[in-house]
Amino acid sequence: MDWLYYEKEAAEKGYKAVCGVDEAGRGPLAGPVCAAAVILPEGCIIEGVNDSKKLTEKKREALFDVIIEQALSCSIAFGTVEEIERDNILATTMNTMKRAVEGLSVKADYAMIDGNRLPPLDIPCEYIIKGDAKSMSIAAASILAKVSRDRLMLEYAAKYPEYAFEKHKGYGTKLHVERILEYGPSPIHRPSFLKKIYAKHNIQL
Repeated sequence: MDWLYYEKEAAEKGYKAVCGVDEAGRGPLAGPVCAAAVILPEGCIIEGVNDSKKLTEKKREALFDVIIEQALSCSIAFGTVEEIERDNILATTMNTMKRAVEGLSVKADYAMIDGNRLPPLDIPCEYIIKGDAKSMSIAAASILAKVSRDRLMLEYAAKYPEYAFEKHKGYGTKLHVERILEYGPSPIHRPSFLKKIYAKHNIQL
C-alpha cells in the first residue's frame, strides 16, 4: 500500500501545499465536532500513523506530538453544540473542516477530505472514502482531530463528573445513556441527538 499515492497524484498536478482533512465526533450525543487539517513535507511518512480508530489511545497521544513536530502546518477547529443544533451536524462538520483548512499557517492549495462530501473551500479539493486508511495526510489529520476532541471531553468530564465522559467521550454507550436518563442533559449535550433516547423511554425533552 502506498500511503502517499494521493499526495503524489496531487503533486503531479502541480500542487505544492496539499493538506489532508478529517473530523472526529460526528456521532456522539455530547460535545463538539472537531476537524483537523495537516500539510506534511513532501514524501513524509510518519511511522505508526494510521486511521485513528485503529490505534490505541496511548498510541494516538504519542503520535499527536510527532505529527505536530513534523508537519509543515496543521490546524485544529471545533464546531460547537450550538452550531450543531442550529445548522445540523453535517453542515457544522463541513464548516468546521473549512475553518481547519483556513487556519493553516501555510496556505493549502489543494485539500484531500476524508469521506464522501466536500466542505465549502475556495481551493481545489477531492474527497476520499476511507481516506484515513489510504492517505498519510488524512490519517495524520484523523489523529489530531480525535486526540484534540478526546482531550476536551476529559475537561468536560471534570466539569460534569456525573456523566463519566472520560469513559465514553460523549458517544452513546449504555453507561452514557443511563447517566442521561438519571441526570438529564448537560449544557454540552446535543438535544437533537437525544430525541430518540427520550422517545424510547417516553420522556419529554
